[in-house]
Amino acid sequence: MSNPSHPDSPSQKKSVLVVEDDIRLAELIATYLRSNHFDVQMEHRGDGVIDAMRRVKPDLIVLDLGLPGRDGFDICKELRQSFKNPILILTARNDDIDQILGLELGADDYVIKPVEPRVLLARINALLRRSNSTSSQEPVLRFGRLTIDAGSRSAVLDSQPIDLSSGEFDLLIFLATRAGQIQSREALYQHIFKREYDGLDRSLDVRISHLRRKLGDDADRPERIKTIWAQGYLFVANAW
Repeated sequence: MSNPSHPDSPSQKKSVLVVEDDIRLAELIATYLRSNHFDVQMEHRGDGVIDAMRRVKPDLIVLDLGLPGRDGFDICKELRQSFKNPILILTARNDDIDQILGLELGADDYVIKPVEPRVLLARINALLRRSNSTSSQEPVLRFGRLTIDAGSRSAVLDSQPIDLSSGEFDLLIFLATRAGQIQSREALYQHIFKREYDGLDRSLDVRISHLRRKLGDDADRPERIKTIWAQGYLFVANAW
């Protein structure tokens, strides 16, 4: 089944690295993604992921957590040192702690197995769209000592580049382009994760916390990205 939202031209194919030790499942995912115009490579061992990432240079990585050779959490942490594109965790661990830890280590989203191929495809497309969408926004935003470049998906604070994951950058630029306007948790969740907020998921809280830390904001009394009680979050333009 083709996906009309994804480019059909071979020259526009996005590459995905599927890291999954269940070979049958990996091949099922790869076959489905290829039928939807993705270039797919597979890796079945944890200790081969970093080399595979450098060799393939994928637009997105689907990463299982339970891998032979090396733990998925350790892999995610190391990937984030150099890999700036989206990481989607695919896991059988239906545990909030595992999901939050994965996001803390830099993953952009997670899917719990078993998962319908269409659902996985939708999540992948959503992550890739977000990665590509900021180039059409205002190229450079400046707030005092903070500069955000939408075209290169980079941010600099006090002349030092900020190491942001793809998801963290999406959150930062969404807030920054709406500086001075309170953004509700529901609006942020829909923009970042492309699905309805269920009132329980802590993924957004994790990402806000991560972003504040990287931006040098006080976790206990934030002044740059403020929490507005019962309303949402506010990016303060003159706090930089």
